[in-house]
Amino acid sequence: MEAFTLQAMAKINLGLDVVRRLENGYHQVHMIMQTVELYDELTFEQAEAGIHLQTDTEALPCDERNLVCKAARLIMEQYSVTKGVKITLRKRIPMAAGLAGGSADAAAVFHGLNRIFDLGMDEGAMQKLAVRIGADVPFCIVGGTMRSEGIGEILTPLPPVAGGIVVIAKPDVDVSTKYVYDNLHVETIAHHPDIKAVEAAVRAGDRSGMCEHMENILETVTERRYPVISELKASLKNSGAQAALMSGSGPSVFGIFPTTEQAAAACDALRKEGKAKHLHIAAFTDRGCREKRL
Repeated sequence: MEAFTLQAMAKINLGLDVVRRLENGYHQVHMIMQTVELYDELTFEQAEAGIHLQTDTEALPCDERNLVCKAARLIMEQYSVTKGVKITLRKRIPMAAGLAGGSADAAAVFHGLNRIFDLGMDEGAMQKLAVRIGADVPFCIVGGTMRSEGIGEILTPLPPVAGGIVVIAKPDVDVSTKYVYDNLHVETIAHHPDIKAVEAAVRAGDRSGMCEHMENILETVTERRYPVISELKASLKNSGAQAALMSGSGPSVFGIFPTTEQAAAACDALRKEGKAKHLHIAAFTDRGCREKRL
């Protein structure tokens, strides 16, 4: 089989609430997830044996610490694959950013190995296995707009949000997801995001209503430690964002704009302020993974 390249889409959270901490250390969540057109590229080729990963950044490990290798190992063991695979990863999604870049890459591995080894997995089978890699991976396999519950693996498809254009800004800090959740004391939080209202607005095609109710409970931890997140949100709103929110555990912040032109102007303003290390403009997309367009 000839080599092929898949694009693995980043995700943002249109709403994120943590209901409680579970006895196993995980957290029960209630979220609205959305994939966006910011992606890594993974090229797949057959090899004689083993898992061979190459990346374009020295910051990424190329062993089992990388979810790409972890996912490939799990799939090959589950399906008794005797051949090998070579995977080349080109990173565009910022790392440690709250954008599920590692989960998106792992999701692409499910699609890639399913194709290259003709495993016959449908998306449901992929998702069932993928939760063993990480809570966000089942969502990233399918993508689009979804309600996410449980630890993130219980997914309900929602209608696509029409015309969503976002500016994504990541400051020059890296956030540990473990730190954020360890310092989130759910039992002491009086106000929780109204995820049901966000979902209702999405179902009604009411983007203004959606933006009005968007909140992320993890901001109560991450913003306190990294004030630049609040500054980026304010800058996006000053530039005309209908809503500005931190994604996941941060530190990436995104703003939703009515048009690409307004998003580009906001990007220019942020660039001049110098508070963001990474800046991207991305549309909403209904796919978590797709083949690279020629």
